Amino acid sequence: MDRIDAMRAFVCVVNEGSFSNAATAMQLSPQLVSKYVSKLEERLDIRLLNRTTRKVSLTEAGTDYFQHAQQILLSIDDMESKLGGLQQNPKGTLRISAPVSFALKHMAQLVTDFQTKYPSVMVDLQLTDRKVDIVEEGFDIALRIGQLKSSSLIAKYVAPIRVILCASPDYLEKHGTPNRPEDLRNHRYLHYSYMERNAKEAIYQWLGTEGGQLSGELSSNNGDLLVNAAIAGAGLALQPTFIASEALSRGELVIILPNYEPETLGLYAVYAHRKLLPHKIRCFIDFIEGYYGSPPYWDEPIPNK
Repeated sequence: MDRIDAMRAFVCVVNEGSFSNAATAMQLSPQLVSKYVSKLEERLDIRLLNRTTRKVSLTEAGTDYFQHAQQILLSIDDMESKLGGLQQNPKGTLRISAPVSFALKHMAQLVTDFQTKYPSVMVDLQLTDRKVDIVEEGFDIALRIGQLKSSSLIAKYVAPIRVILCASPDYLEKHGTPNRPEDLRNHRYLHYSYMERNAKEAIYQWLGTEGGQLSGELSSNNGDLLVNAAIAGAGLALQPTFIASEALSRGELVIILPNYEPETLGLYAVYAHRKLLPHKIRCFIDFIEGYYGSPPYWDEPIPNK
């Protein structure tokens, strides 16, 4: 008996809820599927499934075996997908969701270079700062920025995202340059409204407002607008360097409190945990890894780090 085939039969029975449904999914006879599972139990010398005329259910040992078997089969399928993909040319439409400001500034060349290497792949790049549901909304990959929480999705680290507090020289000349976090409470803060609540509260605490609103605060869901407002002298902006780097290099903005810089975030390529990863997705994941450099090219000319 092939151990992998028996393992697949067992996992399929659990996922499909019955031997007959598993047989249909595997294009085998119910008798053969049942034989695979029975032989597997004999070899392990333990019962994995409780069987009745109406349904099957996992035993305690079966639950433990099922979790390990799933991971083993996913690893095998992923390895075979990678090896098989080496002999194939990726093709089809690759649907990507990406943050607005990052994509506008840093993805046109990436997509161009990727399609130069893989001309049979059509890229459908959708820009939104909203956290999309990859599976429900039909995306192959989503680029996300932050400190990702654990989930059923796979996240591939792409690049560090440095966040800095900055303002224009004119604003600082009029209102003074903060030397300590406590000095920030007397300044206008330009707030990114998509910031997670806990991060927002931490910023307000840092600013010394204990969760209250700063006087004359401007809020927007777009980082480019906030950076432009900071350049115009509207206040202090806490924004990633991939947006602010050009203004910093031109002297239109300066970094405030560099010794208190927030923790670096990450840019991740997120995709669904699939049994067989399509080659177009695998190629993009491999292509974007290291593409922006370390440190990323937008950080290279920035001082105070």
